[in-house]
Amino acid sequence: MPINSFDNYPMSWKPTLPKTNQPIYQALAAQLETDIKNGTLQPGIMLPPQRELADYLDINLSTISRAFKLCEQKGLLSASIGRGTFVSSGARSNSILLNGINDMPTNESLIEMGAILPTLEEGKIITDYMQTILKEPNSNGYLNYSSPMGSNFQQECAREWLEKGRCLVDSDQILFSNGSQNALCCILSSLFHTGDKIATTSLVYPGIKTIARMLGIQLVPIPLDMDTFTIDSLRNLCKTENIKGLYLIPDYHNPTTNTMSQDLRKKIASFAKEKNILIIEDAINTLLKGDSLVLPPLQSLAPEHTIYIMSLSKTISPGLRIAILATPKQYAKKVAVAIYNNTIAVSALMTECAARLIHSGLADEIRTRRRDEIIKRNELADTLLAGFIKPCEKECNLRLLNLPSYFTGTSFELCARQAGVQVYAAERFAIGNCHVPPAVRIAITSPESFEEYQTGLLQLKKLLNNTNDFTYL
Repeated sequence: MPINSFDNYPMSWKPTLPKTNQPIYQALAAQLETDIKNGTLQPGIMLPPQRELADYLDINLSTISRAFKLCEQKGLLSASIGRGTFVSSGARSNSILLNGINDMPTNESLIEMGAILPTLEEGKIITDYMQTILKEPNSNGYLNYSSPMGSNFQQECAREWLEKGRCLVDSDQILFSNGSQNALCCILSSLFHTGDKIATTSLVYPGIKTIARMLGIQLVPIPLDMDTFTIDSLRNLCKTENIKGLYLIPDYHNPTTNTMSQDLRKKIASFAKEKNILIIEDAINTLLKGDSLVLPPLQSLAPEHTIYIMSLSKTISPGLRIAILATPKQYAKKVAVAIYNNTIAVSALMTECAARLIHSGLADEIRTRRRDEIIKRNELADTLLAGFIKPCEKECNLRLLNLPSYFTGTSFELCARQAGVQVYAAERFAIGNCHVPPAVRIAITSPESFEEYQTGLLQLKKLLNNTNDFTYL
């Protein structure tokens, strides 16, 4: 029996032990997950100390610890030494951003400004080029299995494309994957283990959240200071947490739109070398910048400690499903095996098409067109949403809207959806027990036409300027 009486004792969570054949810690973890997802436990709430829960339930402390650990690995809880255990800020948010995969049914009349979709005008260049390849003799060979290393020609073209991001590597360091999400999954599954901790920004690309949760890897937020983090905050975090890796988006960060300073890049690279920490550098948006604006990547500063991922989805086409990895030689074989185990083969047709687009100069032409369209759309957004939109470089394909005090990101997302526009709340990007700003991210390239894009912005402007009460469905 418990030593203490808990009849009138304030506890934020008073679970009951169900009658089940499964281990108690698993049943307790399942109950905790259910109470978080149904809203009984709200994001940010502090759970009772583990010893108190153990006494309350009359079970071993280790059982509570195992249950909490399971939920931590799923991203539901955030624990820090000396502060306690909290329900994660993004625990109840959906991290799957493509419509049709979410639980919520797709409304075809919605103006899509949530998921990041490149404009479609350049698609005909790619389909025409692909048809040319398919008309060649022996083109059916591209339907066979292929290696993640690609051919010599494909590697040389990949090197050329990486150099535009100021990433210089040997051909035997280059791998191909079926997009950056596939690359991230293969890197995490091959180089990290269940229970490992990877530090990243407190608001982060949701795709890394879903992969980490699936693999039981914990993402740990680096505390922010004036909208970014400092090397001191990273160093202090590593003193209390056994950090095995860093996941960073240095250029046009998703969702904050920040570009990391050169000074911070140098300090992170030095720190990674000092602590022998692996950096995963996601350069998905880097080549949206003009060539003269591209800063040296972390990979160039810590080449033996950085895996560099450059997806073609935002610069050329998401339909190609190709990402290029620049991998330190000591990790190349492990990641290549993981790509094989995940997908057996990277599409030879898509890899060849991407390589030829780069070699012919058409990839740069598409990249320039995309950048010009982004600049045009940003000019309109900066005008219509002045006062709410976070300042950012004109080539960035994202914008963060800072909301009036009567909105949260989640409530604004719901209101925008009722008004016919899909945007994504900051809560969707949150990890750990971090502060979530009242903000939403908009993807400016997603509406198919400029006219539809303008209509979406005007709807958002109406919501932002309307001080009346709202009903959130």
